[in-house]
This record gives sequence, C-alpha cells and structure tokens, in this order.
Amino acid sequence: MKSTPPAPRLPELIAVTAQTLPEQANALVRARAFAEPLIADEMLDTGENTLAHADAVADILRTVGGSEAMQAASYLVYTCDHLNRPREVIAKAFGENFADLAVETTQLMRVQRLSSAADASAQLVDDPAAQTENVRKMLLAFSRDLRVVMLRLASRLQTLRFCAASKTPVSPRLARESLQVFAPLANRLGIWQIKWELEDLAFRFTEPDTYKQVARLLDEKRTEREANMELLRATLEADLTAQGVRATVQGRPKHIYSIVKKMRGKSLSFDQLFDIRALRVVVPSVPDCYTALAWVHSQFVPMPEEFDDYIAKPKGNGYQSLHTVVQQLVNGVPCLPIEIQIRTQAMHDHAEHGVAAHWAYKEAGAKGYAGVSASGEYDAKIAVLRQLLAWERDLSGAAPHSGSADVFSDRIYVLTPDAAVVELPAGGTAVDFAYSVHTNLGHRCRGAKVDGVQVPLNTPLQNGQTIEITAAKEGGPSRDWLNPELGYLVSHRARAKARAWFNAMALHSTVARGREAVEKLLQREGKTATKLDDLASRLGFKAADDLFEVVGKDEYSLRNIEILLRPPEPVLSPDDYLLLKKSRNPDSAPKGGVLVVGVESLLTQLAKCCKPAPPDAIRGFITRGQGVSIHRADCSNFREMEVRNGERVIEVEWGRGQQDAAAVYPVDVAVQAADRQGLLRDISEVFTKAKMNVTGVQTQSIKGTAWMTFTVEVADAARLSKVLGLVSEVAGVRSARRR
Repeated sequence: MKSTPPAPRLPELIAVTAQTLPEQANALVRARAFAEPLIADEMLDTGENTLAHADAVADILRTVGGSEAMQAASYLVYTCDHLNRPREVIAKAFGENFADLAVETTQLMRVQRLSSAADASAQLVDDPAAQTENVRKMLLAFSRDLRVVMLRLASRLQTLRFCAASKTPVSPRLARESLQVFAPLANRLGIWQIKWELEDLAFRFTEPDTYKQVARLLDEKRTEREANMELLRATLEADLTAQGVRATVQGRPKHIYSIVKKMRGKSLSFDQLFDIRALRVVVPSVPDCYTALAWVHSQFVPMPEEFDDYIAKPKGNGYQSLHTVVQQLVNGVPCLPIEIQIRTQAMHDHAEHGVAAHWAYKEAGAKGYAGVSASGEYDAKIAVLRQLLAWERDLSGAAPHSGSADVFSDRIYVLTPDAAVVELPAGGTAVDFAYSVHTNLGHRCRGAKVDGVQVPLNTPLQNGQTIEITAAKEGGPSRDWLNPELGYLVSHRARAKARAWFNAMALHSTVARGREAVEKLLQREGKTATKLDDLASRLGFKAADDLFEVVGKDEYSLRNIEILLRPPEPVLSPDDYLLLKKSRNPDSAPKGGVLVVGVESLLTQLAKCCKPAPPDAIRGFITRGQGVSIHRADCSNFREMEVRNGERVIEVEWGRGQQDAAAVYPVDVAVQAADRQGLLRDISEVFTKAKMNVTGVQTQSIKGTAWMTFTVEVADAARLSKVLGLVSEVAGVRSARRR
C-alpha cells in the first residue's frame, strides 16, 4: 500500500465507534465504520481505493453465502497494517473471533505474496504444476480458519474485476497466479461462481488475443443460439415429462477459458466443439437416466463415437453420468451438434460438490482429458474442507468449526529465502528442510535461521516460516541426527539420506582397504601396468570398486587374482613359433659368483622372485636349510622379510674374478604391446641377434593389448638395458622393462 497520513489515535477510534453506533449490533456496519477513517484515503498497489475494494469484497462474499463475520473481516483485514497491536485492538472492539480472522488473513496475504513473487529460478522443482500445487496446499494448511481462504479468493476476484473495468494493466505474475493458484483453489472448494470468473478474467490478461478471438466467436449468432437452446430445453423437459420421467433440464454455460482448454486439450477447432451447445438433464433414478437417453436418441441423430456411459463404468474419481452428443435435423439434414449430460440428482450433487467434482481433470491441463483419478489422502482432506464450507454457509455467522484447523495437521509448508514453498512433515526441523532442498545441503547443514532468528537445528518449524540454512563448505551429517530422541530429523526421507551418507563412508573405507591389497599383489607379481577395471572384468566383477569391496571385506581370496596373473604356458601359433632353448647352466642358476661377507664356503642360491644378475645391488637372507637366498636390493619380498626377520639379513656381494666366465643368469623381461600377428616372433629375433638365450615365455592378450614375460639368460644385467631399448623399437611395443 502507498503511504498515508497519520491514522487517528486508537482510543479515539474505539470511542467513536462505540458512541456513534451504540445501538448497532450488526458487525458488518460496525467493522466498516471502524475501518473507514483508516483506509478511506488508502490506495492499493493496483490503484484501487482500499475502502472501495473492501466494499466489493464484502459484496462478493455475500453473493456466495459468506457469513456476516466474513464480510466484516474484509474491512478489518486492511486495518491491521495501521494498528500497533492489531489482534489486541480488534479483539477488544469486536471479539476474539474477528481478531483471529483478520490477523490470520493478513499473515496469509504476506506469506502468499512472498511465495508468488519468487522468481522461476528459485523454484525447487522442475515441474511448475508441482510447485503450484505446493502453493495451494500451503494456502490451505496455513489457514486455520477456512474463511481466511474465502477472503483471499474474494479479494483476488475483486482485483481482477477492477483491473478489467478500469483497463488497468495486470502483471503477468498476478494473472498467472490467479489462473494457476486461486481459480483451482476455488474449484476444489466448490465455489463455482468465483472459480469461473477468476479463470475468465485471468485468461483475459494472460492471453488477450486468444480471449478476444473466442469471445468474438461466441458473440456471433449468440441471440439465435440462445433462443434455439431455450426452445430445445423447454421441449426436452416437457417431452420427458410426457414420457413419465420427471426431469429438470438446464443449459450449461460455457466460459471462454473452459472453451480454450478443451480446444487445446482435444486439439479441436471452435467449430468442432460439441458443448458450446450443451444441456444437462437431472432425473430421479438410474432407470430414468437410461429412459431419458433412449428418448433423446430417438428424437435426434446420435454420434456413437461421442457417447460415454460413466454410470456403468464410473471415472476413477467416482464421477457418474451419461454423456452423449446428438445432432438436430434441419430440413432433414443432421447438423448443430449438442452435448447432453444425463444424471440423477445424487450424481449431480456428487459431481458439483463432492470429491469427484471436475477439478481432477480440469486442472490436469492438456493431458487431463485422458482421465485422472481424484484419490489419495490430500483429496480426502479437500472433501472435509468442502463440508466445512457448507457448514459455514449454514451457520451464517457462527464461529468456525473447530475441525478446520486439523485437516492438514500432518504437513507444514515453509519458505526458502527465495520464497519457494517446501513441504515437510508436521514437526519437521531445519535439518529436514535442508535435506528437502538438496541432499548435499542437508549433509553440510550446520545452523539455521527461522524468520531471521538463529534457532537450534532440532527446533520444530511452523507453517509459513522462512528458513535460511548455514552450511559448511564440506563435511557430512552428525550421528546425533539419527538419534530419534534428539529430534533432529522427522522426515523418513531425510533420515534415509543421512544414513546413506554414513553407509557410503564405511563402503569408501572398505574399498580403499581392498584397493591397497590388490595393488600390493600386482606390485609383487610385477603386474602394476594391469588396468584395474580390466582385471575386475576378467574376474567377473562389473567394476574395480566391486572387486575392492569384497577383498576389503575378506570375502574374496587374493589367490584367485594370483592364479589369473599366472596363466599356463601359451600355445604358440606356427607364425609365432619360437624354440625355447635349455638353460646354459645345468642347474638353471650359477652356483658361484656370490661371496658372503665374512663367511667362507656358504651355500648360496639366487632368488626366483627377483632373479638378480651382476652388477645388480644384492642382499642376502639366511633361509632354513637352503643356505643364503640372494635378492636384488630393491626386491619387495626381501624388504618384507627384512622387516619381519632383520637378524637373518646378511651382507653379500658379487665375487671378483671368482665366478665362471661362462656363467649366465636368468632375468625376466616384461613387454606391453598392441597385439598383432608375428609380434612374439619379432621380439624373439631381437634377443636372438643379441645372443641372449630365451628359456621361457608367457603371453596374455586383453582387449587388443598383449602382455608378455620373457625369461632370458644374461651374463651382465647392465647389457640388458641396451637390448630392451631395441625391443621397444619393435612395431607395436609400448614398453619393455626388466621385472
């Protein structure tokens, strides 16, 4: 509202009301007199005078059967912004009932205004229909008194009426909100007069060109059409009565927005719409429905493809009626399609006021005409609200029914700082809210403000509050949140997300442990170049992490991996045939050539795990019964033995001039290459030309990559590096190294 002159002092206002109207018990007159000095010179954002707006709202409420208290509240609502303690002041002048009604409506106006002003980018859901539904639920849930919703609906209708009459532009947001929130809400509550007018007025502003086009089509031959329909209605009613069927026949008014929705929903042109001309026949019983149908089909030309028997086969929402489209005969030629609905009075009441009213398929948009069920807990609560509205009209001024505060007691609706609506279970906390907005925000939630005030994270939230979350840059939930006695989490969904985080952390630790064990094995086997995902696939796992998980849980033996890594000797093709020669050393390892420092004539043997050869740096390990085992200084097995039994390590060195000049030493060479025909032969030729005896070959091919291990005899390991350089130059070879 715009700024206004200072309002009269409160004591003076109450005194004037009491003195000038002492004999008037009429709350409506008293409320207007109370509000007039405060709002008579006020203007709303639309430019409408506030007092005139309140007068019009009261009149709308009167036409739909609203009580005197509701009409009086239309004035008191606009006084709240001018009173320091509105609840206390209004209660003193009019009673608690009026005070609650005025203050609750003012609060709802504030929350609804914030929600509707949220930018599209602030919405929490991708589907606008779902977000709109949340707003509708919030409107009902936040209103403890159903009359509050009635006041808001009437106020919005008057705003649109004023803008249409004064040709004042309406913002797209306000028009869209009227069409998507207020009209469907009126529809659900069965307030049909307000619903239809809200839709047509809002549509007039959202799509003015389409509105004018349809309005022009309706205006063409309107007088002729209405006269024809009235004649047809009277004739049909009289003829059915003559047939012994007591029938009430009514015309069905069509509204512009409804016409456009059906045209779009069924992809029809205006000329293809059958229910521009429509009648509804209400009869006492089900047999009368079929008697009336038979007579209608005998007098007109039925269109079989447009007939639906919703009595024999009701819609999913319980709706029942006979729908038929017939054509009048003009000069013997069928034309002028007419839609006729036939139902009992009970079916009519159910369709107009029960849970099965048109809202389910009318609000479903273009897809709704395929059939939508009106079922579920929320729909049942809507039915309760409709009954409360009927009681409100019947009581006409009595206090609102106490049950109206409880129908949505299991859910609350709160707002983000951007005014998007979030639905939570009753008693939900800031942590529940954070998880509802985003799982990651829930994990990192560390603090919360409710309406700008810092509160503990386990504080139960209330309808309409604005929640702001303080989050850490990284981290996870607290285990205290899973303790139900501490009250941090009420939502089962949020609790499941927090529990999933801890499960994921435990799994991460298990996978890391399994990865370490597998990589250690690969290093020991000299297979560090093996791709882990390929290894897992060959072992029957979908991914490497699946393998690591079972290894980390000690549910899978590493022996299985060792067997895979040590395949049987390959069967060579003729193209790759290679004659493996016997070792030049009869016992496959030289006996001499190694001196044990400080000890003479001690039995030594070269370790098979690392296969040392001069001039490798070597170390010795005293075995049980087999003398000293000679290892390369960088051997991983030796390092482990040194850690466990350091006292059995002994210094050794290659002998100078003592070893046999013809002695050779077996070493393993690992080659990785792109697999191809003749690869093994080409690599072997390099060793042959270098006069290196090949005594063993192992090959394995995985997805086009060949992994080869050659055992060759060398007199000097230093010369091997030059030969490996030559192997690397062979076509397709990616790496060649000593193991």
